[in-house]
Amino acid sequence: MLRDDGDLGNRRIIIAGRIRPLDDLTHQLLRQWLDHRQRRWPRTTNPYLLINQQTATETGPVSTFWTKNALRGHAATLERLRRDRQLEEALTHGGDPLHLAAVFGIDAKTAIRYATTARQLLESAAERYDTVRDPRSHGQP
Repeated sequence: MLRDDGDLGNRRIIIAGRIRPLDDLTHQLLRQWLDHRQRRWPRTTNPYLLINQQTATETGPVSTFWTKNALRGHAATLERLRRDRQLEEALTHGGDPLHLAAVFGIDAKTAIRYATTARQLLESAAERYDTVRDPRSHGQP
């Protein structure tokens, strides 16, 4: 991913050629990283978003080993973050598999799986809300 793929002003990022909106957390973290990157390596010409001490003096990307090592020991792996982001998007858009497929570029089967999970979570939350609102209903409409 290139540094210019992040468009903070329009709150979007380009990933694999697709424009994706930035949620508040990702926007904030991207801004903080770019500020840190500029302070730490103000003269770098490296076009990649992620750089380190070695690649700041070059024009190539960080290695896969470096990326995995940087995340080692953290509960948030890239796979967990990806899954969490897809489920959050599904919850936000009411479990629409077409939206998920368009936003993440995932296949229909995966989009349907996330959409189904999101709808089940949304229905469960709605049932709990109805029970709390009227305890006499015991979950009945």
